[in-house]
Amino acid sequence: MPQSIPRINPFRWPAALLALAFTLLNFTACNMSTLPRNMNLKAFDPHRADFTCKHEADVNPPTTAEAEALFQRGMVVTSYELLPDKRGYTKAAELWTQAATLGHWKAAMNLAGLYESGLGMPQDSEQAVLIVEGLMKQGVPAAFDKMGTYHQRGIGVKGDTSRAYAFWQLAADMGSSAAQAYLGPKLKGTYDNPEQGFWGNREVALKMLECGFAQGNGDAAYELALTTGNREKNTEKEYLRALQIYHEGVKLGCKNCARDLSVSFGLARPLTGNLIDKTRDKRYSTLYEALELNPDLRFPNLDKVLPLPPAPLPFWDGKRETLIDAAKAVIVKQPTPATPGANRTGRAHIPQGFVLTGNITLPPGENAYDNQGRPWSLKAKQYAHFTGYWLPRIDVVRGDWQVDWNAAQVPLHFKRGEPLPNLAEQIPPGYGAVSWHYEGSPVRLASSTHPDVAQGIARYLLEPDVPTRCSGTAPCPQTGIWSARLKKEHEHYAVFHDRWQQAYIEQGQPFPVPSTLHEPGGITVAARDIRWHWCGDPNQVDASGHVHVTLSKLLGASGAVRNG
Repeated sequence: MPQSIPRINPFRWPAALLALAFTLLNFTACNMSTLPRNMNLKAFDPHRADFTCKHEADVNPPTTAEAEALFQRGMVVTSYELLPDKRGYTKAAELWTQAATLGHWKAAMNLAGLYESGLGMPQDSEQAVLIVEGLMKQGVPAAFDKMGTYHQRGIGVKGDTSRAYAFWQLAADMGSSAAQAYLGPKLKGTYDNPEQGFWGNREVALKMLECGFAQGNGDAAYELALTTGNREKNTEKEYLRALQIYHEGVKLGCKNCARDLSVSFGLARPLTGNLIDKTRDKRYSTLYEALELNPDLRFPNLDKVLPLPPAPLPFWDGKRETLIDAAKAVIVKQPTPATPGANRTGRAHIPQGFVLTGNITLPPGENAYDNQGRPWSLKAKQYAHFTGYWLPRIDVVRGDWQVDWNAAQVPLHFKRGEPLPNLAEQIPPGYGAVSWHYEGSPVRLASSTHPDVAQGIARYLLEPDVPTRCSGTAPCPQTGIWSARLKKEHEHYAVFHDRWQQAYIEQGQPFPVPSTLHEPGGITVAARDIRWHWCGDPNQVDASGHVHVTLSKLLGASGAVRNG
């Protein structure tokens, strides 16, 4: 069955969230006959004459940065990289609820899935259907796809396979890549067999699968490759395209694509030119196992570690982490700006990444009293009462001179008992006395980690020393990972412009163009419309000329540099 959201996360629903302000009450008062679940539908037509490709990204409601941040935080605390008992389902529930109320349709779909499953909360299929109906009213193609699943399974509605197929047909026509990936295989038969659930309409089936593939759907890529490369009378050209689609499917996170390529390179198969290559077999198998554990993984830079023949394979150290990390997406880490005081020297130096917050706490072992039991003040003139930073101040400000003098001072570090400088000679007579005010000790700034990195589906790279940009019409000027961009006014900006539009390209090779892989009806983007940005991280060449997979200039979540 098609699934609109790849993950359903269980959690215990807090009582305060039961009154979900996500327009649900607007639906409960409706007459049942007017609800979207009961809408009039065009009957499923397996023998339709044509199919027009549409992309769901073009019609989905826009999301705000605030809503997306909440949604991603929920994904982080429920990441597949965490052990099941370490996933923060309750926290995710709160975050997704907030995101849903701000109009984030994916967060709403996750909530519907939780109501549907009853995992970690009382099952309430009616609430699940109501949420999906709300999204249907907003024109979300994935919601129509999900409603088809509800009718097929009888979840919150009366089971009706005919209406299920009608909903899936509508969702596919609206642009749902999941519905396209599901219906395509149903229509690719050479004859009709409704009892077995397939029909003979290969032309429309291929158009649906091409459309889903163009939208980055890994299931569509798998079914398209399977359909293209699984005929007895295939030509070499058809086998080559099927091989390329399988390979692209692995980049899109399709575990079945990785499995089939592992098998094909391990045995003599026409798909791979009857070439037995146990090394490629092993690498695809490793990727398959990784996708089994974390379906959220994507490998846009797969060619860095596993290019298709006849390209030679770079040497790999055999470590699973090296292969996975090198193939996944990269996030360019901008240089961290100097924190206040990091560029100062001597007593004025404050370590990079630490700041004085003004929330003063005494150092460990210190107390607020002297050895006679008298309370210390956080203000001193001769000695530092506590270890930490002290700031000189003219306490009585009567004019601009005192204001300017105070503004020019910086905190200085002293240990407890050290004498504080006498600054009286800096102050003209009559301009006031100077006291030293305790500013405390610096605290480390909380690091902000990109949600993709926090989920383990991307990694940090240092920003290249010299930015390099290139038009898609020119040969690649520099080996490494390149990120593709379109102008916002381009008709395919919504579907093309995402975090997975990266590729590992060697110097002198042409930049990839989507229209060279996708058939008409998919995505049409000309090379001249694409601007490529170099992210760095080329594989290393040793003294003997052998190329090695490397993670050079790799940054961890903390921002620390490590080589590998």
